[in-house]
Amino acid sequence: MDKHSDLLKRINLAYNTFSKGQKKIADYLVKNYDKAAFMTASQLSKVINVSCSTVVRFAVELGYDGFPYLQRALQELVRTNLTAFQRIEMTSSRVGEQDLLSTILNFDIMKIKQTLEEIDHKAFDAAVESILSAKKIYILGVRSSSALATFLGFYMNLIFDNVKLIHTTSASEIFEQILRVGADDVVIGISFPRYSARTVKAMEYAKNQGACVIAVTDSETSPLTPLATYPLIARTDIASIADSLVAPLSVLNALIAALGMRKKESIYKTFDNLERIWSEYEVYEAVKTE
Repeated sequence: MDKHSDLLKRINLAYNTFSKGQKKIADYLVKNYDKAAFMTASQLSKVINVSCSTVVRFAVELGYDGFPYLQRALQELVRTNLTAFQRIEMTSSRVGEQDLLSTILNFDIMKIKQTLEEIDHKAFDAAVESILSAKKIYILGVRSSSALATFLGFYMNLIFDNVKLIHTTSASEIFEQILRVGADDVVIGISFPRYSARTVKAMEYAKNQGACVIAVTDSETSPLTPLATYPLIARTDIASIADSLVAPLSVLNALIAALGMRKKESIYKTFDNLERIWSEYEVYEAVKTE
């Protein structure tokens, strides 16, 4: 087992082999994984009243390469299972009375750095090539991810004339709009915890139709990742009731920039025409200078 989502299963299977101290850790994690997810090994040991070395050995006993890997599994469990109410509680206990502005901005900075270190550059480059050669490009993101899909769709429409941004309020509407997707097409699906079942099902359909599927999601354990021809992993964090989408937005920005560089000749003409239209129809407010 190598997926974070297997954590509770690992604990249940090994429970009878644990020592008394390890059982105390297991019991606490099962009941309080949302609180334990952001504790250090030392903090966890003090809360449970066992030694720090017992906590570390517990992680190894479960098959992890140390406590940080167990902690990451706990955080994945939190991200995919917390209700909105639990998120509010966790935010209050995690952030507390700190300077919220600095805290949230620092969380976002950390996620961008982590994404930069971990993202698969070959998958990114291959995704760019597949988009450039696609007959049609579909972009799908619902609920909180719809803002990311709209951002990507806006700029992709300036670069290409074969982009379809999926607008939907129901699962059936998604399938109606991607009904004719085929092997020459690309579907870009965007989803983060709690993952949209509509997005997952649409990507599964696109994959079965032979389309190239690009997933923009948060981890290798995301339900979108195994469906993707090219998964682009962008880390997020639960620092408040809203997921941080700064790193995903940055990855999409990089994707737009890479595509723009490859299509720069046609983009020059597009923006030259747009500037004329914007000026003629007074799309933007003129800024007066003294």
